[in-house]
Amino acid sequence: MFQVVASKVGSRRFGLALASCVGGGIGYQQLQSARAEQHLALVYPTMEALLRVGRLAKTAAIMAVDYQMYFMTKKYPDSILSNLYSDEEECERQNAERLIYQLQVELEQAQAAYVAGSDGDDSSEQHNETKSKNAKQHMFNIANQLADAEDALDNSNSVHERNANRLLELFRANAGVYIKVGQHLANLDLLLPQEYLSRLSSLFDDAPVSTYEDVCTVVKEDLGKSPDDLFDDFSRDPIASASLAQVHTARCKETGRKLAIKVQHKGLRETSKGDLFAVTTVVRIAEKLFDEFNLGWICDEMTPQLPKELDFTNEGNNAEAASAHLQKTRLDCVVPRVLWRSTTGQCLTSERVLTMEFEKGFPATDVERIDKEGICRRETAKLIASVFNAQIFENGLVHCDPHQSNVLLREHPKKKGKPQIVLVDHGLYKRLDPDFQESYARLWTGIVMADISQIKGACKNLGVDKMYPLLAAMLTSRPFDEVIERSQTGSLDARSNSGSGDKAVIKLYAQRYLKEIFDMLDIVPRQMLLIFKMNDCLRHVDYALGSPNNNLSIAGKYASRRVLDSDTAHTNMFGVFKSWIQYANVLLRINSYELWKWLSSTSIFLTNNRLR
Repeated sequence: MFQVVASKVGSRRFGLALASCVGGGIGYQQLQSARAEQHLALVYPTMEALLRVGRLAKTAAIMAVDYQMYFMTKKYPDSILSNLYSDEEECERQNAERLIYQLQVELEQAQAAYVAGSDGDDSSEQHNETKSKNAKQHMFNIANQLADAEDALDNSNSVHERNANRLLELFRANAGVYIKVGQHLANLDLLLPQEYLSRLSSLFDDAPVSTYEDVCTVVKEDLGKSPDDLFDDFSRDPIASASLAQVHTARCKETGRKLAIKVQHKGLRETSKGDLFAVTTVVRIAEKLFDEFNLGWICDEMTPQLPKELDFTNEGNNAEAASAHLQKTRLDCVVPRVLWRSTTGQCLTSERVLTMEFEKGFPATDVERIDKEGICRRETAKLIASVFNAQIFENGLVHCDPHQSNVLLREHPKKKGKPQIVLVDHGLYKRLDPDFQESYARLWTGIVMADISQIKGACKNLGVDKMYPLLAAMLTSRPFDEVIERSQTGSLDARSNSGSGDKAVIKLYAQRYLKEIFDMLDIVPRQMLLIFKMNDCLRHVDYALGSPNNNLSIAGKYASRRVLDSDTAHTNMFGVFKSWIQYANVLLRINSYELWKWLSSTSIFLTNNRLR
């Protein structure tokens, strides 16, 4: 099932010992000793791989049984099995869950009524508008009740909580690829229960740490010298640790400048393929056992991407390309400079070691630190969205892993109170082809303008025909019926509710069409999967910063500019004029919306100050 290859060190030692025996006439006993050393180099990794597989199989089996029992007790609440499985506390929880289920059904019916009202053909336009508003208000009233019921539910020992803890323990124990899978799952906030999101999100900041001895081994194997021979003040403890590597600080021997040294976890390169195969196998089995479970697309996308992430020279090239593009955009974003060699010619960056200039910053979702530093949250969210949309629609080389630990923030050194982004971890990038960029840009422009025909056409070019409403909803994390409503009102925001009730509507929409969402992931171009992952990360950042609708306006600006450049490249003067009018219309709607939002927030701020 797995193939474990001996390390370079073990093979090298055996080869040197064999040459010594042959050339110097050394005895048979030393040759046997060298062979035994090579066998040990194979045995330990093999045993560790089997141990990881054992943990994975055990956890998967326990979770499967737990969920099967849970579903059985919900289906047959008065059965003997239910009485054996449930104590008094569990019964109370199940009653609360039944109430939540009832509210979910009512919310689904209210959503259907709202959509039907938006498409009504009543002769009275005013009557239709009143009916639609009433249906929408009714939908959000139920959504607020559902959100309150979910908040009141004690999840301290729920089936999701238990299994989320089991999964977290598995990922931490097995480390490496497992941490990477866990981080990806933690961003699927519309598809997974909250218990999983809360537990797995700790993997962003609490990944396993390699020992200092292992770090020294990797550095010496790749660069030929120990860290202390290459750098001054090399820190024994890392300042950050992630799924694939950890970062140490040091000083450049020639210049004294502070550096960040990213060192891959020892043995990860050799074991990653086997671990990913094991995870994929278990996921495929789970898909066959549970109809609702369909996360194989995560493994499908990680399989070709992981080897690229494990090659730090590839990450260094991505960082330089990203830096060159961002300098052209003049956005306040910094990419740490990669040091390939010292002034004396010593290699400083390899497949498993990446040397960069140190750039300070804190996670961009740390709202307490943002407020303490006096940085505007809204400007921060706008800057982050601008950086990634510029990559998508301008450059086409996209950072696809913008989670909270990879997007750092600091006050701009030359602009008081203004944000500056430090973008790190450039291992996971995707090169978008021009045709995909154009179709994707037309889709976003259609979403911003609520142009149903343009959305249909763009989705068709992306390989999606009948499920175009679902694709638009997945990109915006908003129900498509809001696009229908905006097409009638001309607004950029159709929401009349905010907070937990609004999130309940979105989450139920995702759960309602869960099967269709997973079917969609099999249809769209493969490069779209990483775009989905990036959107998940950005949405998480936007919500944390209090700007849930931020990406819609920012993406609209960059997408409409891409459409303009495409349309004006191959047309006559009349076509150029028409394209500019359409572009101006998009910007007018977006800027009007942003002005209205600014005036609203300013008015609320002034009112609150007066009340004080």
